[in-house]
Amino acid sequence: MDEIRIQAEPFDVQEEQQALLGDRPQIGAMVSFLGLMRDFNEGDRVQRMFLEHYPGMTEKALTAIAEEAKQRWAIQGLRIVHRVGTLSPRDPIVWVAVIAAHRNEAFRACEFLIDYLKTRAPFWKKEITDRGERWVEARASDARAAARWAR
Repeated sequence: MDEIRIQAEPFDVQEEQQALLGDRPQIGAMVSFLGLMRDFNEGDRVQRMFLEHYPGMTEKALTAIAEEAKQRWAIQGLRIVHRVGTLSPRDPIVWVAVIAAHRNEAFRACEFLIDYLKTRAPFWKKEITDRGERWVEARASDARAAARWAR
C-alpha cells in the first residue's frame, strides 16, 4: 500500500487517493497534504521553479521518514509523490497522504511526514523571478516545525 515516487510528470490526486485507499473498508480516515507552486516568494513574482534532487538518496531519505511515521502512529498506508524538474505557478509539487482507522493517527502522521520531508529530503529549488534566478534557502519556520517531532 505504501508508495514513494519522485517524478517529473504531473500526477492526478484523485487517482493517487483511490490507489491508496484501494478496497479496504477498515479505513476510517485519510489525511493528505497537497503542496502547490505559488507565484511569489520573498516579495518577488516567481515565473517558474526548477526542482532538483539526488536520485537514490532522495528515495532513501523519504523511505526512512515514512518508516519513522509508521513506527510512531498506527497508520495503514501512506503515499508520497514529489515532482522534480520545471514547474509553473499552481502546479502540484508534492502530495502526501496517510490512511488509518482513526483520524488522529492520520493527521499527526501526515503532518510529521510533510514537516520532515521539508527538512530532511534532499531537494533543491531554484526560482526564476522577475529579478533573475536564485536558489531557495532552507526556512527557519520549516526547521521549527520539524523540531517539535524530536523525541
